[in-house]
Amino acid sequence: MEPTAPITQDVMTIPRKTEEGGKRNLVGLTRDQLRDALISVGTPEKQAKMRTGQVWQWIYQWGKRDFADMTNLAKTYRALLDEHFVIEIPEVVTRKLSEDGTRKYLVRIAGGHEVEVVYIPEEGRGTLCISSQVGCTLTCSFCHTGTQKLVRNLTSAEIVGQIMMARDDLDEWPEPGAPKDETRLLSNIVLMGMGEPLYNFENVRDAMNIAMDPEGISLSRRRITLSTSGVVPEIARTAEEIGCLLAISFHATTDEVRDTLVPINKRWNIETLLDALRDYPRLSNSERITFEYVMLNGVNDSDDDARRLIEHLKGIPAKVNLIPFNEWPGSPYTRSSNNRIRAFADIIYKAGYASPIRTPRGEDIMAACGQLKSETERARKSKRQIEAEAGLGQ
Repeated sequence: MEPTAPITQDVMTIPRKTEEGGKRNLVGLTRDQLRDALISVGTPEKQAKMRTGQVWQWIYQWGKRDFADMTNLAKTYRALLDEHFVIEIPEVVTRKLSEDGTRKYLVRIAGGHEVEVVYIPEEGRGTLCISSQVGCTLTCSFCHTGTQKLVRNLTSAEIVGQIMMARDDLDEWPEPGAPKDETRLLSNIVLMGMGEPLYNFENVRDAMNIAMDPEGISLSRRRITLSTSGVVPEIARTAEEIGCLLAISFHATTDEVRDTLVPINKRWNIETLLDALRDYPRLSNSERITFEYVMLNGVNDSDDDARRLIEHLKGIPAKVNLIPFNEWPGSPYTRSSNNRIRAFADIIYKAGYASPIRTPRGEDIMAACGQLKSETERARKSKRQIEAEAGLGQ
């Protein structure tokens, strides 16, 4: 088996430190880990499976954070749990509401670090964009998040905790005994926030399996989309161990341009990436793979680019999400014109691929694609510095 690809060499992931003798957080544990944790504090093995199911449902189906609320457990057992464990999720520091209804949360995690989470309400669905790392491993030159160095990976508790935090804010935990309401304010998850999810594979996998568990948050795997820049060795594992939908931050049709826009391309080039993607739908029984393509004026938006993109898609069930570039302070690029984006979309569409143009959301609160960057750590770089780092200043 190929070793997991290391993160970029100039960055270290600082592991989370837990306080000595502190209570253990039950959020983020797999069912097996939760069972082992309950046995470790004295739960009889014969009862462990039942107790695991009960505690799991209180945390993930009903959204309870206090063991005293777990009314189908004996008071002595609730006291035992309270003595050894906590149910903790990231803390909301700020919450901004856009004119279009988008919500952007800044949440604080262990160590005082902060990440951003975005909720996007749409007709018939509500999508939560969650983060997998503090900062980002990658240095994609068009992305504001990528100008913030990676600090560390998020734990599975911090990843699934973002979903729980949003359900708190949306007041979407059902009441035990109340009639079941099938409408979902939070119906979809996209791993498109801060970080590269496939450089934090195990924690992302465990968090998504918790989110998909039918006795809890209960999201279908077809309601979860993982976006990667192309960490090729982990793509097959994603199909086998998560099975969610896949989106690729593609953004260019030649290796020369993609090397600049998405530097991970220097490690796994377009051809290598496409070979891995051809197997994905078969492995995961998934629908189409989404190719995300940010429209940059004069960089990747020509008719020739559109035609090359169509050639790349051959043999892959695909759709192309065209993303008008969301400008940010000091950005080295500008957005393609609406006419250019429409012409590009038309070429893709006529070749038989869906090519929706994404409507920018939450731009007034810097919540749009590529704009996420925790404000307390927002780098104050000059346009010249950013252009130099993007390889555009020569």
